[in-house]
Amino acid sequence: MNDKVTHPEQPGGWEDRFEEIKRITVKIYGEEYVLKGQAEPADIEKIANYVDRKMQLVGQRNPQLPLSKVAVLAALNIAEDYARLHEDYENLALQLDEIKKLGSE
Repeated sequence: MNDKVTHPEQPGGWEDRFEEIKRITVKIYGEEYVLKGQAEPADIEKIANYVDRKMQLVGQRNPQLPLSKVAVLAALNIAEDYARLHEDYENLALQLDEIKKLGSE
C-alpha cells in the first residue's frame, strides 16, 4: 500500500493529479486582473467580459457610485440572471419528464 503524501509543489504532488492551471489577464471595469483556473482561457475571458458588461451598465446608470457598490449591484444583477436561468432550466426539466412519461405510456 502506497500512502506516501507528497507536497503539492514536488514532482508527483497534487498538481500532477489535476489539469494544468492556466493564467489569463482580463480587464474588468478598467482594472486588470490575473485569473487562474483550469478552464480554457477563452471561457474565462467570456465570463470576465460578461462581468465587465454588467458593471459597465450599472456604472453608466449610476455614475456617482463607488466601485464597491457598482460591483455589488452587478453581482446582484448576475445572481438574478442565474436565478432566472435556473428556474427556466427546472421548468424545462419538468416538461421533459412529462414528455418522457407520455411517450412511455
